[in-house]
Amino acid sequence: MSAIEVFADTLGNYLEPDQVNLVRRAYFYAEQAHDGQTRRSGEPYVTHPLAVANILADMHMDHQSLMAAMLHDVIEDTGIPKDALVEQFGDTVAELVDGVSKLTQMTFESKAEAQAENFQKMALAMARDIRVILVKLADRLHNMRTLGALAPEKRRRIAKETLEIYAPIANRLGMHSLSTEFEDLGFKAMYPMRSMLIDRAVRNARGNRKELLNRILESLQACLEREGLQGKVMGREKHLYGIYQKMRGKKKSFNEIMDVYAFRIIVDKPDTCYRVLGAVHSLYKPFPGRFKDYIAIPKANGYQSLHTTLFGMHGVPIEIQIRTDEMEELANNGIAAHWVYKSKDEVINGNHARTRQWLKSVLELQQNAGNSLEFIENVKIDLFPDEIYVFTPKGRILELPKGATAVDFAYAVHTDLGNRCVACRINRRLAPLSEPLQSGQTVEVLTAAGARPNPSWFNYTVTAKARTNIRHFLKNQTREDSVALGRRLLDKALGDAESAVEELDGDTVTNYLGHNGYASIDDLLEDIARGKRLPAVVAQQLLGGGEETAPKQREEGGGAPLAIRGTEGFMVSYARCCRPLPGDPIAGYLSSERGVVVHREACRNLAEMREKPERLIPLRWDDNVEGEFPAELRIEVENRRGTIAVIATRINSMGVNIEKISTEDKDYQFTYVDLELQVNNRVHLARIMRRLRGIATVRRVMRVTN
Repeated sequence: MSAIEVFADTLGNYLEPDQVNLVRRAYFYAEQAHDGQTRRSGEPYVTHPLAVANILADMHMDHQSLMAAMLHDVIEDTGIPKDALVEQFGDTVAELVDGVSKLTQMTFESKAEAQAENFQKMALAMARDIRVILVKLADRLHNMRTLGALAPEKRRRIAKETLEIYAPIANRLGMHSLSTEFEDLGFKAMYPMRSMLIDRAVRNARGNRKELLNRILESLQACLEREGLQGKVMGREKHLYGIYQKMRGKKKSFNEIMDVYAFRIIVDKPDTCYRVLGAVHSLYKPFPGRFKDYIAIPKANGYQSLHTTLFGMHGVPIEIQIRTDEMEELANNGIAAHWVYKSKDEVINGNHARTRQWLKSVLELQQNAGNSLEFIENVKIDLFPDEIYVFTPKGRILELPKGATAVDFAYAVHTDLGNRCVACRINRRLAPLSEPLQSGQTVEVLTAAGARPNPSWFNYTVTAKARTNIRHFLKNQTREDSVALGRRLLDKALGDAESAVEELDGDTVTNYLGHNGYASIDDLLEDIARGKRLPAVVAQQLLGGGEETAPKQREEGGGAPLAIRGTEGFMVSYARCCRPLPGDPIAGYLSSERGVVVHREACRNLAEMREKPERLIPLRWDDNVEGEFPAELRIEVENRRGTIAVIATRINSMGVNIEKISTEDKDYQFTYVDLELQVNNRVHLARIMRRLRGIATVRRVMRVTN
């Protein structure tokens, strides 16, 4: 009997006869398309798609997935167009094949870029139809099983890609068996010597500990029988890559890893899981803090089980997983475990819904990421979660990676909430946005209408969604800020000639933009704000002064000053050397890339910049200036215990935030206390200084400038 007929017989166990015939027809089509092609091992090429279909049949996948498996290399390797597959097998199968195709026709700048692009396309296809990724995983699994025929360098490259991308995806989809095989095959190809040594050590250890293993297993089984509980106890083998990762990550020796005995208890229903847990806890003492309930709170990929660690006989640690038959099947095969493909219009169960939600978030990441390498970096962050579970104020459970902060939480709830968050309450306590969250905490996010993401958030956000949205917002916001500031600067330069941007001749502007390589006037305004073009030069050229005309030297103080409102955004910054505040006389310097830097008029650094008068901009504070501005104070105090606490309390009582505090000894009697504060204006700072001078131990209070 031929290979396809043997395969068709096995399919008859769960597919209808007409569906089996469709799979058979797809095989013969692939056989004809790949006629004359062979694999590196010398076998006919069609053995590969048949093997991929066999892997999917073991998961009881539907007939369309099996047909796509048979045909998955046809578009790429044989030149048969997608339209031909649509005509032969219908839209659904053709779409699946198109999604799985490896896209080798595309050219990339680097291998990393190629891998990232490939993954992007795959992720997009995944979001449309989950079966695409299952066929792709089966394709990769068969390739990993037959790596031996390839050159060592190519073997290592494919193994690295498998360990970094495909094994985590299989794990994310709950397909533990597939993920484990990927890891062991990848480990063997990447590090053949290490894999061989650990494999040999495992086999030796298995023989040495067989007697103790059997005694523990018998005691667990006897315990269940005494309690009248139905359950099957099995020893659980650690896989090679898992042992290697633990040895490296936890810096433990092989013997320390293998001294932990692992068992799995399979029962009939969830209620029995908890009863078995009670029974084994009465048999052996549990390790404190090592119990996890993934039945009440499943993992994102749908995985459910009870995990506990016990002190066994002779003090040997025993890891036990307790789950039902259905949970066991789901743990091994994930979303493919009880595969009934459902369209978007049909109701899907919890595990399918949870996986779909993850795929949807992958699609959002792809749309917001700047390029494919950034995208893959973000997705890899999401593929390696060490989860924590926190609650919204209404009791909804959110799963986040370990180390996540309130900013990650806010973006997980909704992008708008993340963009507008200003503070948070953790368990009803006001806390900084940078504080890492812990499982079981209730998190409430406080927002403000005018708030927006802060670049410093990158220092303490870990989720891909938060980082991508912050980057996306700042990129767009910086451009908006730049265009608005550039318009004001150009308007001011044109104002000296009693003109404005809106009054310029349209043809003149179009010719200028074309001559200087700008697609739109917004691009020009952005360059002006960033200091790449001087507003005076641009104004003169637009008014007909010619391309090479130098800017006229303005008399000191000439022209109306530009009003600073404090809400200009990222393209107006305040010099750290002199810390200008509303109320101080100010001037600006147009810096390359940083935009307008505001200095106090008396600043020594500004005096040096007067050698480039074309970059100096007269400024004034707007009558309705808003926001908080950095200020620095130096306080000379007597060396007495508690003085700094008194100063901090006095400042906090005025509702002012202390950004930074440091001390420096002046002599044995006096100390300098340096403070960085956020204040509204010069009057506000003077009021703070007056309050500080009222402290008995304070000798002098000075504002620090230059």
